[in-house]
Amino acid sequence: MIDFEAIVAARQRLAANLVFTPCTQSLPFSRLTGLAAYLKLENLQATGSFKDRGSLNKMLQLSDAERARGVIAASAGNHGQSVAYHAKRLGLKATIVMPENAPMIKILSTREHGAEVVLRGFGYDDAFAEASARQQRDGLTFIHAFDDDEVIAGQGTVGLELLEQVPELEAVVVPVGGGGLIAGIAIAVKHKRPGIKVIGVQTQRVPSASASLSAGAPVTLAPALTLADGIAVRRTGDRTLPVLASHVDEIVTVSEDEIANAILLLLEREKTVAEGAGAVAVAAAVNQRTSLPLGCKTALLVCGGNIDVNILARVIERGLGKDGRRLKLEIRINDAPGSLHALLGVFAQARASVLEVMHQRTFGVDLGDTLVDVTLETRGPVHVTELLASLSAAGYVHRRLLS
Repeated sequence: MIDFEAIVAARQRLAANLVFTPCTQSLPFSRLTGLAAYLKLENLQATGSFKDRGSLNKMLQLSDAERARGVIAASAGNHGQSVAYHAKRLGLKATIVMPENAPMIKILSTREHGAEVVLRGFGYDDAFAEASARQQRDGLTFIHAFDDDEVIAGQGTVGLELLEQVPELEAVVVPVGGGGLIAGIAIAVKHKRPGIKVIGVQTQRVPSASASLSAGAPVTLAPALTLADGIAVRRTGDRTLPVLASHVDEIVTVSEDEIANAILLLLEREKTVAEGAGAVAVAAAVNQRTSLPLGCKTALLVCGGNIDVNILARVIERGLGKDGRRLKLEIRINDAPGSLHALLGVFAQARASVLEVMHQRTFGVDLGDTLVDVTLETRGPVHVTELLASLSAAGYVHRRLLS
């Protein structure tokens, strides 16, 4: 396990090369969560995530021989971008292995930084296997995304900054994939202030840290698709797991809808772009997944902002649905003149804006009837409840398709 001094040394090493990212109290998220919520914006680093800290700390300590041979990394996206960017700055050749389903923006950005990008497999673990084989074959230096002492020490510099930026910090909520970020932060803050609560957040679809802690050893989970691709790591690190067991107070999970809603809330309330993994800490706080008391001075890590714009568009729609501001319904009406007009009148009376209407007269419907799929813009959960009550009162049979 790394010690506090290694994190202090990493900070001195990195000081001139990284962004000292802001961490200020967010009034909107303090209201939404009941906490005194501070957002630590690691999405403002040069490559859009906290990964710059660990990868650069590792590469700055390579020997001349290692530098000459070059480096290799496996990444779902952010770590690869970081290694590629800083390798180019340091004059190193970099090879990055990424899963074939990595977000296109992350693949393109990594290539733009000058690295050779190899696409292999489904998810981080497949990419890791390929990168390990190439590392052995070509004699390259492996820059691990999380399970490396110098990488963990680099990530831990976030914790040192938090202690300075929020002097009365009581808790920090951190996204968890392989565990490098939370391990470094936990060592840093607990060394100075043992009473600070450190809470990890994972996606419900890949809760590898929770499973590993329960088993007492790293457990490999099945692959799964998630908005939080940056933390969809199937196996927690051998080095990071002992730190999680000894320094992390709680690990919670969030759903895909909660992640989507958190991305939307960050956009609307703080004008901050976060990817799925970058939004899970906010999702946990907004949905009261932690055991933190009201008013607790809490730092929420927004750890990355590299989200594909096509995914962002879908996420916004999903987030609006979760927030009660987008509603899709299937409604049965008579296939007769004026029927659709009457239905639209119910929506108008309820002050709901119609965004899209589609008819289905052929499949799954009786002769003389038609199914109408309608997408509505609504004002929130209370408005949705009122609208559905109005439809029922008017005699319409309806089914909710998007919540």
